[in-house]
Amino acid sequence: MTFTLSEIAAALGADFHGDGNIALSGAAEPQDARADQLALAMDPKYADGIAKGQARAALLWDGADWQALGLDGAICMARGKTAMPILTRALDPGLGIAPGIHPSAVVDDSAEIGEGARIGPLAVIGADVKIGANAQVGAHASIGYGTVIGDDLTLHPGARIAHLCTIGNRYTGQSNSVVGGDGFSFVTLDKESAVESLRGGMAEGDAAGSVEGSAHWARVHSLGGVEIGDDVELGASSTIDRGTIRATRIGRGTKIDCQVQVGHNAEVGEDVMMCGNVGVSGSAKIGNRVVLGGKVGVSDNIFIGDDVIAGGGTNIYTNVPAGRAVLGSPAVKIETEMAIRRELRRLPRLAETLRELQKTVTKLVDKG
Repeated sequence: MTFTLSEIAAALGADFHGDGNIALSGAAEPQDARADQLALAMDPKYADGIAKGQARAALLWDGADWQALGLDGAICMARGKTAMPILTRALDPGLGIAPGIHPSAVVDDSAEIGEGARIGPLAVIGADVKIGANAQVGAHASIGYGTVIGDDLTLHPGARIAHLCTIGNRYTGQSNSVVGGDGFSFVTLDKESAVESLRGGMAEGDAAGSVEGSAHWARVHSLGGVEIGDDVELGASSTIDRGTIRATRIGRGTKIDCQVQVGHNAEVGEDVMMCGNVGVSGSAKIGNRVVLGGKVGVSDNIFIGDDVIAGGGTNIYTNVPAGRAVLGSPAVKIETEMAIRRELRRLPRLAETLRELQKTVTKLVDKG
């Protein structure tokens, strides 16, 4: 694919400067850019790299002197990073799946697949599946029976969608992601488990001591599916478990990074962002526009309000009200956690002061 500088500017809703006919086939960092690539230098601190590369055109910050940088053309924007979704989408070569259904793919006769589909080798699509237009299903990907998916599906190689799930338009599943695996739900049949005994004792205020319980686990089968709204993305090796009775739900526009687990019966709102290694336990409820940093853990059966931000490594054990920024384990207000960390850094000095004080007191007692 080749675009002119003027075409890229038009797609971005911006003006171009200089030669709008410069042909561009990709984008690159300034020092690595070839003559047919758009150099990305949206901040003045990257300007020095332009002279080290071969770019003729660049995406620059607002007010940049593009001619002084030796360029033949440029696009200048006040907030260049907003151009990245449009620019990268235009330049993305895609999954390379040929139009139509590959001969080695297994597609049940009852499945309904919309126009413009690209189904890769060894993909499997089960009975009564319904997929909208322009689907891309990569090699070895699979979709279980009775699942319904909207338009513009993108499944990377090896992605899985289980049976009886409902997914909206423009869903993206990265490689090895799984929608609709069984929830991790087990009970003991003969008597309550050690975990139940411990949890019940703690709830009643009893001190935690030795606990006895059954260790013979019986699976609670997952009868609910997964319901996913429009414009959701699930990262590589991430999983969304199906519900036990009702469906696990993921709201419109939510983006989930790699190696994230969303447990059974969880309800996740709209435009939520979950970074790598987040774990959301079963039946947790997460509001809209929540951001969970890397390695955040969310306990089961709690609620996180709208617009909450949880910093990396936070462990959330109790409800969090809307609009709060939290950090730490257990999660507290971010300013409280930062104060705690400042005091922790002072502990070695305080301990040394205490030891010196103890020595002084001992000497005074001995003299007395």
